[in-house]
Amino acid sequence: MNKPYTGGCACGAIRYSIVGEPLFSNDCQCRDCQRESGTGHGSYLSFARSAVTLIGEAKHWDMVADSGNVKTRGFCSVCGLPVYVTYAAISDVFTIRAASLDEPARYKPQAVTYAARGHGWDQLDPNLPKFEGMPPA
Repeated sequence: MNKPYTGGCACGAIRYSIVGEPLFSNDCQCRDCQRESGTGHGSYLSFARSAVTLIGEAKHWDMVADSGNVKTRGFCSVCGLPVYVTYAAISDVFTIRAASLDEPARYKPQAVTYAARGHGWDQLDPNLPKFEGMPPA
Protein backbone atom coordinates (compact mmCIF):
# COMPACT_ATOMS: atom_id res chain seq x y z
CA MET A 1 0.00 0.00 0.00
CA ASN A 2 1.23 3.49 -0.83
CA LYS A 3 2.09 5.90 1.95
CA PRO A 4 -0.75 8.39 2.64
CA TYR A 5 -0.32 12.07 1.93
CA THR A 6 -0.52 13.87 5.27
CA GLY A 7 -0.45 17.49 6.27
CA GLY A 8 -2.41 20.39 7.66
CA CYS A 9 -2.17 23.95 8.81
CA ALA A 10 0.84 25.54 10.51
CA CYS A 11 -0.52 25.26 14.06
CA GLY A 12 -1.91 21.71 13.72
CA ALA A 13 -5.59 22.60 14.33
CA ILE A 14 -6.46 21.14 10.90
CA ARG A 15 -4.97 17.83 9.76
CA TYR A 16 -5.61 15.56 6.79
CA SER A 17 -4.60 12.12 5.59
CA ILE A 18 -5.18 11.07 1.98
CA VAL A 19 -4.91 7.56 0.58
CA GLY A 20 -3.98 7.19 -3.08
CA GLU A 21 -2.28 9.32 -5.67
CA PRO A 22 -3.35 12.77 -6.88
CA LEU A 23 -5.78 13.01 -9.78
CA PHE A 24 -4.00 16.19 -10.89
CA SER A 25 -1.19 18.42 -9.57
CA ASN A 26 -0.72 21.95 -10.84
CA ASP A 27 0.79 25.36 -10.37
CA CYS A 28 -2.04 27.84 -10.91
CA GLN A 29 -1.27 31.41 -11.95
CA CYS A 30 -4.83 32.75 -11.79
CA ARG A 31 -5.28 36.05 -10.00
CA ASP A 32 -7.18 34.42 -7.11
CA CYS A 33 -4.30 32.04 -6.41
CA GLN A 34 -1.80 34.88 -6.66
CA ARG A 35 -3.72 36.86 -4.06
CA GLU A 36 -4.22 33.93 -1.72
CA SER A 37 -0.59 32.79 -1.89
CA GLY A 38 0.89 36.28 -1.77
CA THR A 39 3.10 35.41 -4.74
CA GLY A 40 2.81 34.51 -8.43
CA HIS A 41 0.97 31.18 -8.17
CA GLY A 42 -0.55 28.53 -5.95
CA SER A 43 0.57 24.88 -6.00
CA TYR A 44 -2.09 22.20 -5.62
CA LEU A 45 -2.77 18.45 -5.52
CA SER A 46 -6.30 17.25 -6.25
CA PHE A 47 -7.61 13.93 -4.91
CA ALA A 48 -10.82 11.93 -4.85
CA ARG A 49 -12.87 13.33 -1.94
CA SER A 50 -13.57 9.77 -0.76
CA ALA A 51 -9.83 9.26 -0.09
CA VAL A 52 -9.58 12.18 2.36
CA THR A 53 -9.81 12.09 6.15
CA LEU A 54 -10.01 15.61 7.56
CA ILE A 55 -9.65 16.44 11.26
CA GLY A 56 -10.38 19.88 12.71
CA GLU A 57 -12.66 22.76 11.85
CA ALA A 58 -11.79 25.00 8.94
CA LYS A 59 -13.26 28.40 8.21
CA HIS A 60 -14.61 28.68 4.68
CA TRP A 61 -14.63 31.37 2.07
CA ASP A 62 -16.68 30.98 -1.11
CA MET A 63 -15.65 32.66 -4.33
CA VAL A 64 -16.81 32.49 -7.92
CA ALA A 65 -14.26 31.03 -10.34
CA ASP A 66 -13.79 32.21 -13.92
CA SER A 67 -16.07 29.33 -14.95
CA GLY A 68 -18.90 30.87 -12.91
CA ASN A 69 -18.80 27.95 -10.48
CA VAL A 70 -18.30 28.38 -6.74
CA LYS A 71 -15.09 27.19 -5.17
CA THR A 72 -14.70 27.08 -1.40
CA ARG A 73 -11.36 27.70 0.23
CA GLY A 74 -10.78 26.12 3.66
CA PHE A 75 -8.36 27.81 6.03
CA CYS A 76 -7.41 27.63 9.70
CA SER A 77 -9.12 30.15 11.97
CA VAL A 78 -6.19 29.97 14.41
CA CYS A 79 -3.08 30.39 12.22
CA GLY A 80 -4.80 31.57 9.01
CA LEU A 81 -3.09 29.06 6.72
CA PRO A 82 -5.09 28.15 3.60
CA VAL A 83 -5.24 24.34 3.50
CA TYR A 84 -7.74 23.13 0.88
CA VAL A 85 -10.21 23.97 -1.87
CA THR A 86 -13.49 22.25 -2.76
CA TYR A 87 -15.70 22.86 -5.79
CA ALA A 88 -19.50 23.02 -6.01
CA ALA A 89 -19.44 21.75 -9.62
CA ILE A 90 -17.14 18.78 -8.86
CA SER A 91 -17.96 17.81 -5.28
CA ASP A 92 -16.05 14.53 -5.51
CA VAL A 93 -12.69 16.39 -5.76
CA PHE A 94 -10.70 17.70 -2.78
CA THR A 95 -7.68 19.91 -3.47
CA ILE A 96 -4.88 20.62 -1.00
CA ARG A 97 -2.17 23.25 -1.09
CA ALA A 98 1.24 21.67 -1.67
CA ALA A 99 2.81 23.80 1.07
CA SER A 100 0.47 22.21 3.63
CA LEU A 101 1.98 18.74 3.08
CA ASP A 102 4.11 17.25 5.85
CA GLU A 103 6.45 16.20 3.04
CA PRO A 104 6.24 18.98 0.42
CA ALA A 105 8.87 17.22 -1.71
CA ARG A 106 6.15 14.72 -2.69
CA TYR A 107 4.54 17.45 -4.80
CA LYS A 108 5.21 16.88 -8.50
CA PRO A 109 3.38 19.43 -10.68
CA GLN A 110 1.97 18.13 -13.96
CA ALA A 111 1.01 21.45 -15.54
CA VAL A 112 0.72 25.20 -15.19
CA THR A 113 -2.85 26.49 -15.34
CA TYR A 114 -3.91 30.06 -16.09
CA ALA A 115 -0.45 30.71 -17.53
CA ALA A 116 -1.96 33.65 -19.42
CA ARG A 117 -2.10 35.47 -16.08
CA GLY A 118 1.45 34.63 -15.04
CA HIS A 119 4.10 37.25 -14.34
CA GLY A 120 7.61 37.28 -15.79
CA TRP A 121 9.08 37.31 -12.28
CA ASP A 122 7.29 34.04 -11.37
CA GLN A 123 9.47 31.49 -13.15
CA LEU A 124 8.01 27.98 -13.13
CA ASP A 125 9.41 24.78 -14.63
CA PRO A 126 9.68 25.52 -18.38
CA ASN A 127 9.19 21.80 -19.16
CA LEU A 128 5.66 21.72 -17.75
CA PRO A 129 2.74 21.97 -20.17
CA LYS A 130 1.09 25.38 -19.90
CA PHE A 131 -2.59 26.12 -20.33
CA GLU A 132 -4.13 29.57 -20.84
CA GLY A 133 -6.89 28.56 -18.39
CA MET A 134 -7.84 25.11 -17.13
CA PRO A 135 -6.91 22.18 -19.37
CA PRO A 136 -9.69 20.47 -21.29
CA ALA A 137 -11.38 17.64 -19.40
